[in-house]
Amino acid sequence: MSRPYTIARLAAAAGVHIETIRYYQRLRLVPQPARPFGGIRRYTEADADRLRFIKRAQAMGFTLVEVESLLKLQARRSCHATRELAATKLRLVDARIRELRDLRKELAGLIADCDANTQDAKCPVIQRLAS
Repeated sequence: MSRPYTIARLAAAAGVHIETIRYYQRLRLVPQPARPFGGIRRYTEADADRLRFIKRAQAMGFTLVEVESLLKLQARRSCHATRELAATKLRLVDARIRELRDLRKELAGLIADCDANTQDAKCPVIQRLAS
C-alpha cells in the first residue's frame, strides 16, 4: 500500500495546484478526509486517481457539472448513460468546429480585404466590427 499523501504531495501526484484540490472539495467533487486531532489530513491513491480523472475529463471538454455526472456514473458503472453524455459533448464539439470554420473563413476574407486595401483609413476589419 502506498503511503498517504499530504495535500501538497497529492497535488504534485495529480498534476494540479493545492487550490484546485480545495476548490474541488468545495464543489464536493473530491472528498475531504477528516483531520486527526492535532494532525494533518491524509489523502489516498484513490484521491489522486479521482483528480486525474477530473483533469482528463476537463481536457476532453467536459464541464465540472458534467464531470460530477461522470463521477456518479463511474460509481454506478453505467456505460449507456456515460455514452449519452459523451455523445452530447461530441455534438457540441462538432457544432463548435463548424462555428470555428465559419469564423476562420470570415477572418481569412477580412485579411485578404486588408491586403487589397490601399486606404489605411478604411480598414475592412474595423468596418466589419462596427457594422
